[in-house]
Parts: sequence; structure tokens; C-alpha cells
Amino acid sequence: MKRRMINSLLCVVLVVVVVFCVPLALVEKRTIVNSAQDRVDAAAVRVLALVENRLAAKEPVTGDKFANQVSEGQYVEVDIPGRGIVSSGHRPDSSHLLRAVERGASGETVTVEQSREAVDHEIANMLLLLGVVALLAVQAAVALAVWQAKRLARPLTDLAETAERLGSGDPRPRDRRYGVPELDRVAEVLDTSAERIARMLTAERRLAADASHQLRTPLTALSMRLEEITALAEEPETVKEEATIALQQVERLTDVVQRLLTTQRDPRSPTAVAFDLDDVVKQQVEEWGPSLRGTDRVLQVEGLRGVVAVGTPGTVAQVLATLIENSLMHGAGTITLRVRPSGTSVVVEVQDEGPGVPAELGNRVFERAVSGRNSTGIGLAVARDLAEADGGRLELLSLRPAVFALFLGRSQREG
Repeated sequence: MKRRMINSLLCVVLVVVVVFCVPLALVEKRTIVNSAQDRVDAAAVRVLALVENRLAAKEPVTGDKFANQVSEGQYVEVDIPGRGIVSSGHRPDSSHLLRAVERGASGETVTVEQSREAVDHEIANMLLLLGVVALLAVQAAVALAVWQAKRLARPLTDLAETAERLGSGDPRPRDRRYGVPELDRVAEVLDTSAERIARMLTAERRLAADASHQLRTPLTALSMRLEEITALAEEPETVKEEATIALQQVERLTDVVQRLLTTQRDPRSPTAVAFDLDDVVKQQVEEWGPSLRGTDRVLQVEGLRGVVAVGTPGTVAQVLATLIENSLMHGAGTITLRVRPSGTSVVVEVQDEGPGVPAELGNRVFERAVSGRNSTGIGLAVARDLAEADGGRLELLSLRPAVFALFLGRSQREG
């Protein structure tokens, strides 16, 4: 590309130089020759006037009388009828001459000659000057072409590197502009694409992290439930009951995955319905039973019964599961799940008897990668996102003891 730009600009300059300098050289050459010829003609006229004056005054005509009427290098010859030829100066030896001939009223003839050497030398100097100017113009054009080619090629090289970085998985925008509208537009599009790709990659990584975290606990509970089924193989009724609970857990896992995907695609997608909150609470008690028994912990349910809430049952179950898991991992003692009214809403609180949330964390516990213990810091962040996407609200009401509250809409058809 650089070579093409340099060659193109150089060709344009050469054409301009030829079109400008050749006519100028011809015009200047003609001007120099005509000027020299005019000087010779003027000298012949002056000598003829002097000769006529001398003849009218009946004075002798000699070469020294009109020598001062001609320039250096000119040869003058005067032919007077009846008196012979009078000359002044040295006759040029060259065959290339400038000549002027004037005739007087008495028949006298004045001839002035001058060699073209001085004229040819002046023409050569003029051509040399034009050649130097043309050469300087070409050099300036080459320098300008090289500079312009680098100026345009550098942004293109930079844009190619940016595109290559995008292709190799580095979506960081560079925010570089080059002062060329077309190139700036390409750079802007690449930066926009880089930001879009970065958001997509972030969303994919977030989905993978959320799915991994949210599926871990139900899978653990399901695994423990299946172990219990294996241990109770000789009690068909108990096996059937445990298998039914396990199937419900599988359905909830499916709902969790579907909800995560839906939230990633469109966090505002409406899926809320009226549902019996007691069913969700009962489901949590059953699912967390094996884990609680394994750690000698108790899940206690208090408050209202028969509440019809507005939301997505699977989402509410997932949020409550996250809160119970959080109490199981970081809390201590009895876990209390309390349902109480709050204006037109219903609040589900999860509380334990542990040390609570450190004061320096506060509501930052809902931020990703923020945790007071050795955990991922994802669970509460995902739970809040799920609650808000479902039209609810998840808050930390108390640091010590730790009390998390899920606010849900309350159905008008309750009771």
C-alpha cells in the first residue's frame, strides 16, 4: 500500500512538473532569444542614425565614431556607397549568429552581428534552474508521499492488530482515533464490537459461575437423598416417599437451569404467578432435612400459614435455598424460617444463631466475590438478582444475628 501511494503521488507530481516546466522552458527560451535579437536590432538602428547624421553634416564616418553605440561582443559593418565599408569590433566566427540589417535613405547599409553563445549560455542557465526546481519538487513530493503513506498505513496496521486481538479473544477496546473520518468510523465500530463481545463473554462466564454455584447445593441434597433411598431399600413406602422428593428436587434443578438462562437472556421477563408459599417452605424443609441432620442443626418454621404470594415458585425456592445454605455454612444453631406480613407484601425471613455478618461488610454481602468466609461470594449476589428479576426484593435486615428477608408480592385472592 505504501509503495502504491508513493508511486501514485510521484506520478501526479511528475505530470504536473512536465506540464508546467516544458511550456515554461519553451516560453523562456523564446523570450531570451527575442530579447537578444531586439538588442541587436536596436544597435543597428542607433548606428544608422549616427551614420546619417554624420553624412548630413558632411563629416567622416569611422569605426571609432559609432563603437560606443553597440554592446560588447557585437560586430558592426557600415557600407556607404562610394566610400567603402567601415567596421567596428570583431566578427564572430560562429555560424549561429544574431543579425540585424538597416538601410538608410542615401543607400547606406548597417549590419550588426552577435554570436549566440551568450544567448545559449543564458538559455542553459534557465533550463538548469528549472531542472533544479523540478528536482526539488519531486523530492518534496516523495517526502510528502512517504509521510502520507505512513500516516495512513499506521492506522490500518493498528486496526488490523485490533481485529486480530478480537479474533484471539482479547475484547478490550483501544479507544484510538486517527483524525481520518473513515478510519475513525472503522475504529469506532471495532471498539463497539469489542465492548459487545466483552459483555457477551462476561455474561457467559457469569452464567457458568452462577449455574455451577446454584446447582451445587441441590445436587448435594439430591445425592444425600439417593443415599438415604439406598439405605432404606427394604422399606418400600419410605423408598417411594424419598424417591418422590428426589424427583421434585430434579424438577427444581431443571427449573433452576431454565431460570438462570431466562435471567441471562432477559432479566425483566415476566414469569410471576400466584402460588402457595407453604408448599415452597415445605419443600425446603424436606430437601434440607438430610443436610441438617448430618450437622445436628434444626430448621424451624414460624409465622403465617396459608399465604398466597406472587412470584415464580422455582425462583423463590432457589432464593430460600441459598439463604438456608448460607446459614448452614456460615451460621450456627437453629435456623428459623419466618413468614410475616409487611403492608401489601409478605416477608420470608431466614435467621440463625451464628456470629452474624461482619460490620465492615454490611450490604456488600450481595456483591459478587464479596464474602466474609472462604466462599465464592456468588450465592447471595445471584439470589438478589433472581429475586429482583422475579419482582421481589432481598435485603439484610440485621447483622447480628444475621437476618435475611425476601419481600414478595401478596395475592389479592388469598383467603
